[in-house]
Amino acid sequence: MNIEMINAAAARLAPVVRRTPMLSSPFLDEMAGRRVLVKAESLQHTGSFKFRGGWSALSGMSEAQRANGVIAYSSGNHAQGVALAAAKFGVPAVIVMPEDSPKLKVANTQALGAEVVTYDRLRDSREEIGAQLAAERGLTLVKPYDEPLVIAGQGTIGLEILEQATAEGIETADVLIPCGGGGLTSGISVTFEGTDLRARTCEPEEFDDVARSLASGEREVNATQGGSICDAIVTNSPGEITFPIMLKNCGPGLVVNDEEAMRAVAIAYQRLKIVLEPGGAVALAAALFHADKVEGDAVIVVATGGNVDTDVFTQCLELL
Repeated sequence: MNIEMINAAAARLAPVVRRTPMLSSPFLDEMAGRRVLVKAESLQHTGSFKFRGGWSALSGMSEAQRANGVIAYSSGNHAQGVALAAAKFGVPAVIVMPEDSPKLKVANTQALGAEVVTYDRLRDSREEIGAQLAAERGLTLVKPYDEPLVIAGQGTIGLEILEQATAEGIETADVLIPCGGGGLTSGISVTFEGTDLRARTCEPEEFDDVARSLASGEREVNATQGGSICDAIVTNSPGEITFPIMLKNCGPGLVVNDEEAMRAVAIAYQRLKIVLEPGGAVALAAALFHADKVEGDAVIVVATGGNVDTDVFTQCLELL
């Protein structure tokens, strides 16, 4: 993975992607004790940054690779990103999703024209299901994070952050990023090489495989595969491709609990007027509730997604 691949992805994305805004609020600044700038990827097509990787992957394939369609596995945001990209290219998409995926994400994925195949995340292997379907139907697999074209697409957020930070007069800052398998974080971190911006991973408690991996220098594995309200970023361990990049480029990982993530959802709605899902709000939670672990006079937060079920969003607002 290199900056040339990310620049190439940015060129392919330019006609279709939204350049998402960097939001701020004096209330957030007061809570965090420093300037807080929020990169609102929840306003991206499909409600999350994942459209960038989906479009980058499909637009970077040959026509022959796309011809029979594509397959992906995802709890919902990658699903929607790939489904929309496939719809725009006019090719079929099959998405393998956990049975306990948020209803909104399943419904949105189907509404975009994709076929959804569900599985039990505690008993079944999504990789095995995906490989079997791909072989049977001649589909091309689009991995959620351990795929260079996907990483390059997610990395385009870093290019925008660099430009927006400069416009805000910020040259040095920690950039907090919700992290699952590391596709987004690793891509963004490559764009920061040679600058004074530093990528920091943010995860929920008990699913902090990346933070533990960064500390140990080895790919750590989570003890369980489900149970966090931050479903969007629950993975087994960092990716084989993404982890070496993060180990090279990222500062220590940050960890928040579910309630902090839910409070961050409520605060984002109250102060920034944006809707986030808990997994997409863990970086904001880290900035607000773990400010002592962040360095600098300003912090940049990536708000990665806003595909939250109504009942969960209501629970979050009740914490205000």
